[in-house]
Amino acid sequence: MHTEKIIEENKQGQTLVAEKVTGNDKKLFIESYGCQMNMSDSEIVASILVKEGFNTTQKLEEADLVLVNTCSIRDNAEQTIRKRLQYYNSVKRKKNPSMKVGVLGCMAERLKSKFLEEEKIVDLVVGPDAYRDLPNLVEEVEAGRDAINVILSKEETYGDVSPVRLQSNGVSAFVSITRGCDNMCTFCVVPFTRGRERSRDPKSIIEEIRDLKQKNFKEVTLLGQNVDSYLWYGGGLKKDFVKASEIAQSTAVDFAQLLDLCAEEFPKIRLRFSTSNPQDMHLDVLHVMAKHNNICKYIHLPVQSGSTRILERMNRQHTREEYMELVDNVRRILPDCSISQDMITGFCGETEEDHQDTLSLLEYVKYDFGFMFAYSERPGTLAAKKFEDDIPLVVKKRRLAEVIALQLKHSHYWTKKHVGKVEEVLIEGTSKKNENEWKGRNTQNTIVVFPKEHYKMGDFVNVKIDSCTSATLIGTAVGYSENN
Repeated sequence: MHTEKIIEENKQGQTLVAEKVTGNDKKLFIESYGCQMNMSDSEIVASILVKEGFNTTQKLEEADLVLVNTCSIRDNAEQTIRKRLQYYNSVKRKKNPSMKVGVLGCMAERLKSKFLEEEKIVDLVVGPDAYRDLPNLVEEVEAGRDAINVILSKEETYGDVSPVRLQSNGVSAFVSITRGCDNMCTFCVVPFTRGRERSRDPKSIIEEIRDLKQKNFKEVTLLGQNVDSYLWYGGGLKKDFVKASEIAQSTAVDFAQLLDLCAEEFPKIRLRFSTSNPQDMHLDVLHVMAKHNNICKYIHLPVQSGSTRILERMNRQHTREEYMELVDNVRRILPDCSISQDMITGFCGETEEDHQDTLSLLEYVKYDFGFMFAYSERPGTLAAKKFEDDIPLVVKKRRLAEVIALQLKHSHYWTKKHVGKVEEVLIEGTSKKNENEWKGRNTQNTIVVFPKEHYKMGDFVNVKIDSCTSATLIGTAVGYSENN
């Protein structure tokens, strides 16, 4: 199979490095919504369909097959996807009647045959664990029949699939290490749409990173719904580990060991990971991060609420005090580490006192940045079954505004601390606001922009930080870093 790299732009004007297979004459248009895992899954889908004669395209109108990889985590995400499906069908009617449209991912798993039988807006519905069946399903669709496979797997990790890098800048890439989730947070649909938690063979993870290194990628993010739960003991569900033999237990690899292994094997590749779950993050991981310069000093540490009472209702398996103790350990072991959060306002039964607990937790931690949302009930979740969604929307929005305002204050507090320092930045592309400036990220995951000069994408550059906003550092390059 002969491949070539094509430089093209997506609809946002971003420059992408796409892999095309010579001789493939069918065109796939694929869009991804939601978490980074969805982005990674889309790359797996593209890889599977490459073998069926497809190359990806950024032009919707010319596509033979249009797929949208969906998210069900919030109602707004589902509404956005429904609008996109309506748009696809409009393009299909007006410009390309032979186009086939399909839904992938969590929304496909949650709504299953409703898309095909009731709404009749798609030809194909494929759940997160059924992507290997895509060749058969596409064949069914091309024969004029609707196709569906949403069966969840206890084993599937796609560990042997080499992803086609989509939306890639040719510099940074995602590598999935786990699939599914066992945590059963009451507000979350993920355990129902992605199944039980299982981990991928560390050898296949190392091989994928080695392939990325050979292709000159400079940064890898290890992905999972809960990376700290990574546990390889030969295959199978994590919940079955307690039943494994003593031999399997003695040779098991946990997340700290995997992270250490990757950092040792690839000292010139910068490593990140996401997402962490507070109840499963152990000090071993923090010590491994402190040991290796190529592991970025950044942890995304979702908390969802600052109230122990609400955390218990959410089935988060940790208290406010335990979370604060973990943050204290991060600050002690990794003094320069940035921390970000996920926060939900207006969860079922949240009182004003609970909300004040959230604000006081924000003050205690002073997160570098965060992802904040008003609670939206998701059908099928434990919260939808057990609790009344009793907080008025106006109250949810007011509390959310207060959380966002406080987070912006703290974000600016941290970015100002970078001013005057010289920091290593990996160049990822051109600044959205100024075509004469590069943008990249430092080890703390903060965006840095600076004049292009003679540098290029993929370079590690030392940048002196001259000024900042609450979200961006502005600087001047002072030379290549030793990692370049």
